[in-house]
Amino acid sequence: MTGKSRIFFFTLVAAGGGALFVYLNGVPATVSRALTSGETSKIAPMPPPPPQVPVAEVVTRVIARSSEFTGAVAAAKTVELRPRVGGTLESVSVPEGGLVERGQLLFQIDPRPFEVALQNAEAQLQRAEVLLSQAETDLDRSQRLAPSGVISGKTHDDALSRKRERQAQVLEARAAVAAARLDLSYSRVTAPIAGRVDRVLVTEGNLVTGASGAAATLLTTIVSVDPAYVYFDIDEPTYLSFLSQTRPKAVGRKGTSFLVEVGLATESGYPHSGTLDFLGNRIDRSTGTIRARAVLANPEGRLTPGLFARVKLATSAPQETVLIDDQAIGTDQGHRYVLVLGAGDKVEYRPVELGAMNDGLRAIASGLNPGDTIIIKGLVRPGMQVTPNRIAMALDQRSVNGVANGKTQAARR
Repeated sequence: MTGKSRIFFFTLVAAGGGALFVYLNGVPATVSRALTSGETSKIAPMPPPPPQVPVAEVVTRVIARSSEFTGAVAAAKTVELRPRVGGTLESVSVPEGGLVERGQLLFQIDPRPFEVALQNAEAQLQRAEVLLSQAETDLDRSQRLAPSGVISGKTHDDALSRKRERQAQVLEARAAVAAARLDLSYSRVTAPIAGRVDRVLVTEGNLVTGASGAAATLLTTIVSVDPAYVYFDIDEPTYLSFLSQTRPKAVGRKGTSFLVEVGLATESGYPHSGTLDFLGNRIDRSTGTIRARAVLANPEGRLTPGLFARVKLATSAPQETVLIDDQAIGTDQGHRYVLVLGAGDKVEYRPVELGAMNDGLRAIASGLNPGDTIIIKGLVRPGMQVTPNRIAMALDQRSVNGVANGKTQAARR
């Protein structure tokens, strides 16, 4: 009979007593008692077997202790492109959303007014040079006549002063020529940095204003691509425990470099690596955090400014670390614990301190030792005896075993 216990009784009756042999599910069990004539025998129920629970040995790897934070990607350089001179936009050659090189022409302002201004400045320079030549001739003449008394000393002094004045006028005219040439060059608005350019905010034919500061017309923006920055905030305990060691001990020296790994919202793990290159100079009392920055190589431009980033910061040198499955961790009034398979297959309670995730497994900072076997899941309590069903801790190995077990059960059906 399937699903029902089969019990067979074999009774050996002797004088004044007997022995009752019971076969329960094919397993013999013996109950001895004295049987008398007309007495009905009653068999005590068998105790239930220990519950079967999945257990696995902890994984041990040499990794660096780390902390996880959230941050945002930022460009190392950001430029708001504004013209330095005003005029009418003659042409626009901006590859909107594309990459530009430093010095590449993006906007052309009508250069004709600046060419006229340059020609005028060059004419003023020639005039000043002619006047200087005349003043030098007058001074030479006065120097020859002054010793003989033909001219007065005042006339000689006036000639000397006039020459110096003409020299200053020449210098002024040369500066005006340089300024006019500079304004003419500013009519070509080029990319000051290499990076990715935004959309065009002012099209050709419009009049733009050139000035210093925010008064000038905003034409577009450019952000650098490689390298990229990731800004994030570090909590005060982490800073006090580890990162205060990064501070340089003397002026001009750099602090200890810490490894930083970054993952984007749709990425698994932390595929991008960099280093911590900046730590703020004060704790923000409103949040209890300090601003930090990591620099990462970004040759493909995947790290776009403004993206959400998951940051894992290595806070110690690589060391042997215990890793377990997250579902084996329980919570007891705010404390984390793991149930460990002890001697005699009995359950033991073990409080633990959690670390960061590493390849799908949770690092355990304290509470477990290499070689410990833990209970992955199951309704058991400390002190209870269980029947262990050993499985692999690694997720990929467990999935393979699950597929194999599924095939075996299907074949049995």
